[in-house]
This record gives sequence, structure tokens and C-alpha cells, in this order.
Amino acid sequence: MPDRRFAIYLPSLLGGGAERSMLNLAVGMARQGLLVDLVLAEATGPYLPLVPPEVRLVDLRARRVLQSLPGLVRYLRQEKPLGLVSALDHANVVALWARRLARVPTRVAVCMQNTPSQDARHAPSLRGRLLPLAMRFFYPWADGIVGVSQGVVEDFIRLTGIRQKVQVIHNPVVTPELLQRAEEPLEHPWFQPKEPPVLLGVGRLTRQKNFPNLIRAFAEVRKRRPVRLLILGEGEERASLEDLVRSFGLEGEVGLPGFVQNPYPYMKRAAAFVLSSDWEGLPTVLIEALALGTPVVATDCPSGPREILQGGRWGRLVPVNNPTALAQALEATLAEGRTASPEEAYHPYTQAEVVRRYLELLEGV
Repeated sequence: MPDRRFAIYLPSLLGGGAERSMLNLAVGMARQGLLVDLVLAEATGPYLPLVPPEVRLVDLRARRVLQSLPGLVRYLRQEKPLGLVSALDHANVVALWARRLARVPTRVAVCMQNTPSQDARHAPSLRGRLLPLAMRFFYPWADGIVGVSQGVVEDFIRLTGIRQKVQVIHNPVVTPELLQRAEEPLEHPWFQPKEPPVLLGVGRLTRQKNFPNLIRAFAEVRKRRPVRLLILGEGEERASLEDLVRSFGLEGEVGLPGFVQNPYPYMKRAAAFVLSSDWEGLPTVLIEALALGTPVVATDCPSGPREILQGGRWGRLVPVNNPTALAQALEATLAEGRTASPEEAYHPYTQAEVVRRYLELLEGV
């Protein structure tokens, strides 16, 4: 069916959960025999090598998302995809604007990956703080407004008053590649036999992820038992995190190796996966850990962890920014050992299920 072309539009392929999820969506669509274009404002980022040949990469060569508007208009006029999914809020605005200017019948679904009120509140720029205003103006132009969790959707409705065309579609987190890549060898010395258990955090080193909370909790646990902490990711908080580790004298017990292309062997072998965030949309890494059978402890932040863990059924939830509560939950989890989660814990986040939901939306079913 050569006329069934779909597009996914993103600023770039930087190493975040949103980019990873949209790449999984593109691959899942291509596996169903559809023509899929991954349209990037700028083709940059560590996930670029993961784009398979069956997904066509379209580079708009724009340094900023707004500057990609003319290129996206040209793309829509030339290719006229049946549907386009955009993710990340400023890209969503550009996608809707481009469809309006291109005057094509392409159906556009905008996807919100985080709770928008939190994103706006913590935005470093005026443009970010004005995002709710842009949402109220542009988002009604969409054919579908998607939140990756119920919490994201409820926050959006409270913030904007928009209820029409809003629905929850989870991110396509659990893929065959995830399970395969988790089996790759891991040479890290901390995961060798007879070494202390390793707690794992994964994410950008940003304020949102609140890794200081995790480091403080780890320092409490470390007083009572041998254990190590590994945080995979890169970001602007690196220097302050390293200072905090030194202040506890834990340089030999806490590792910050930076961004890792394949975190899944670490995740599969960790004694526990820890999410210490102050806010989220739908934390991809938490779902990945569940699918790999790793025990999880998460802050009960808005939004996603409570939804994913079904109120604590599939892992422990603790208050936000409470190192003592986090430390107690980690100790209890370490004492229990590993117990794999059943498939029902992560089925809503499987690639095939999420592709089905998006195709229904983009084809107007």
C-alpha cells in the first residue's frame, strides 16, 4: 500500500525518553508495511545510528525548532502523508502551524510527553513559560491531542480548559529490540560475580530528575550495607552531582559514566531501578525496568509512576524529594531480592499495541 505514508516530527534525536519512544513508534509502523518518515528539525543526537533503513530520515537542517517551519511546510506539500505525529511541545506548535500553512489534508496528532504545567513552571525561558498560552491557541487545530499518561491529560485539561480530541496513548516502550539488547554482554566491573548489589538510575542530569535526592538516599543506605549506585545520563547538573558525591566521600561507590547507548544490560542486572524525579510525563525507563524484571522504586511524582505501578502493585512509591523515605524503600527492595513482573504490568506499553492506537487516530477510525 504505497499511498499509506505517515510522518513523525521531532526537534532532533537527543537521548531522551520522548525521542526514544517516537523512534520506537516509527519502527513499529514500518514493520506493518507502512511508509514512515522521521522528520527532524535537525538530524542530530545519539539515537541517529538506531534509525533503521526501513524508516526514511528527513533532515530539515534547522538549528532551532521554529526555523524548521518552512521546511516542514515544504515536506507536507510534497509528500502529503496521511498522518503526522509530533512530540515535544514547541515542535507540536510548529507541526500544527505547518499543516495550516501547507493546506494539506494530513491528520496531525500532537503528543505531550510531560505534565505541561510543570514544564511551564520550571521553564528557563519566557518562551517556555508562555507555552500554556500557545497550547490554548494552537492545540485545537489538532486532529488528536495525546497525553502519554492519564496524569498528563488531566493536567493539560486543568491548564487549558480544552477537552475535545484529548486522549491517553502510552509510549511504545516495550519492543523486541529492548529484550534482545538487554542480553548483550556487560563488562562493567561492578556487575561481576560476588560484587555488591548495584542500584541504577537512568536519565538526563537535569533538575527534573532530582538525582541529588537519589544520591542522598543512597548515602543513607550505604551506611548500613554494601551497595553501589550507577547513574547513566548526561546533562547540565553533572558538576553539582559530582560535588555532592564528593561531599559524602562516595567517589568509589557512585558512578556517573555519562550517556550510554544501550542501558538495558545494566538495567537487567541491577538489584533495583530507581526513579527519583520531581515530575514526569510517562517515565519510559520505569516501564523498561518492569519489562526486564528489575525491581523498581519510584517517587510518586506527577505523573506516570503511580499509573505505571498501579498504585504500588508493581513497585514501591515514595514521596517526592524525601531521601529518608527513598532510602527505606530501597533497603526493603534489596532485602526482598528480584521478582519478575508479569506481562500485564507492561502490556499497555508494547510497541504493537501503541502503533494500533496511533493508526486508529491518524486514519480517523
